Amino acid sequence: MTADLSLDIAALAEQVCAGNRRALARALNLLDDARESAREQAARFLETLAGRSAAASAHLVGMTGPPGVGKSSLGAALIREWRRRGLRVGVLAVDPSSPVTGGALLGDRLRMQASTEDDGVFVRSLSNRGEFGGLSAEVWPMSVVMLACFDVVLIETVGVGQREVDIARMCDTTCFVAQPGSGDTIQFLKAGILEVPHILVVNKADMGDVANRTRRELASSLGREHADGGWEIPVIATSATRNEGVAQLVDTIEQHRQALLGRQSLTSRRSSYQAYWLLKRLGGEFGSYGIDTLGGYDALARELQDEALNPFTQYAALRARLLKQFNNEL
Repeated sequence: MTADLSLDIAALAEQVCAGNRRALARALNLLDDARESAREQAARFLETLAGRSAAASAHLVGMTGPPGVGKSSLGAALIREWRRRGLRVGVLAVDPSSPVTGGALLGDRLRMQASTEDDGVFVRSLSNRGEFGGLSAEVWPMSVVMLACFDVVLIETVGVGQREVDIARMCDTTCFVAQPGSGDTIQFLKAGILEVPHILVVNKADMGDVANRTRRELASSLGREHADGGWEIPVIATSATRNEGVAQLVDTIEQHRQALLGRQSLTSRRSSYQAYWLLKRLGGEFGSYGIDTLGGYDALARELQDEALNPFTQYAALRARLLKQFNNEL
């Protein structure tokens, strides 16, 4: 099979930027196609999109936390609040892989279906395909596309627990959602996960004293200034079912975005997201030996952050360099 030769890349990019849902679905399917011909088209599409996109004005928000904490319910409540404020919202919901088909198990997405009837909301489910870190391999390229046509892009992870740190390396603002009284707080502290988020959320605040206790534990168990600098990590109580604290959470997410804009760090942060994505892909295909062969992780990360290329073109160039070096060593 070959890619769709009739695909008009320029028209597709224009339609995506205009918010055409069918065009967006087609573009995301193109990015998810691993065939070489499709990858070439995807690279051309991303290059064309970059010249038309207003992605710098959009906000990429990540939400992580253990299974059963209510991330999908809280995500649906956030969508309603953003829409109430007139913002267009895209969602990348990363699900566990089906053991039979390898595709996404869509049970959690059913709670968001009411939102998908709104033209101002687009929900895309992805399989994590066995990826460690809580995210799917194509989350970053898809995020780049969705930032071109939405005001807010929300990424929700699979909920695998203590390994979900990738989300903080690919999102402007990361929220960690905690379960009241679950006893997980200390375990997450030991795993270092609570050093990652910009906002801590105790969901199911309607549980009363147990939720208040968890909120106090979180507030007292970590240094309040984020490692990024210039931001004190707040702890917010929400109840998605009662719509309590949701507006405060949206306000806080926007405050963090304004802090990033004030420091003029958003562009450099997104360059680092892409560099991390590229190096993870390279390590997955060629191992640490491949990264070391090209100069090592830190040197490559600095080099990649200085390049203004789309992720597929950058990865193809990295791969070609590495294969050429391998051949020279033979």
